[in-house]
Amino acid sequence: MTKTNRTVVVTGAAQGIGLAIARAFAAQGAYVALCDINLEAAQRAASELPNAGAFAVDVTSEEQITAFYQQLLSERPAVDVLVNNAGLQHISPVQDFPLEKWDLLLGVMLTGPFLMCKHALPGMLAQQSGRIINISSVHGKLASPYKSAYIAAKHGLIGLTRTLTLETANQGITVNAILPGAVRTTLVERQLPQLAAQDGITEDEALQRHILARQPLKRLLEPSEIADCAVFLASSAAAGITGESLSVSGGW
Repeated sequence: MTKTNRTVVVTGAAQGIGLAIARAFAAQGAYVALCDINLEAAQRAASELPNAGAFAVDVTSEEQITAFYQQLLSERPAVDVLVNNAGLQHISPVQDFPLEKWDLLLGVMLTGPFLMCKHALPGMLAQQSGRIINISSVHGKLASPYKSAYIAAKHGLIGLTRTLTLETANQGITVNAILPGAVRTTLVERQLPQLAAQDGITEDEALQRHILARQPLKRLLEPSEIADCAVFLASSAAAGITGESLSVSGGW
């Protein structure tokens, strides 16, 4: 049976997939710590949940992450589930890709999960239980033009997932990655004008060419569909699943 009243940490939780995941765990009776660089948005989201708190966390800052865990663990016994979801996008050909954007994307989507795991693991190891779920992407196994930093980070996150699996498999901890396809979020919607401009096509054509062309289902997924997968991977029913990269992508 899945433990009740768990403490669940979700990064990038103020909107989109992160908020859907927070809502899904809250519906199960968990306390959810919504971590986001936008504290005001996180507070608004947390206010809608029955048992949640909002925390300002820049996942590229180890100082902020350690301060967050210190505050959380002064109020909660342990972190039971960590969902590394924070992400962003920048669209540009490699020859024009700004180094500061490259550093930012890898910092948020690869260094950030590393740091969040690094500081959650001591408590999980002490209690000999825990669930780590890394939100990668179908771009963790595929590539698309103009998204070099995003794709590099998402590939790297799968590598981090597999490494952590080997380090924790006998400690009651599972580590898995979810690979969403195209999900109905602002991250996807904001890409369309840039992709359309790069190719000189309409936004609808950009959606079909760059996002849905290789997807058999031919539709955007809903954030709740990713959340349902996260809840399953954190459940006792998934205790034997670790080191996996589970695609929730409509067939990619």
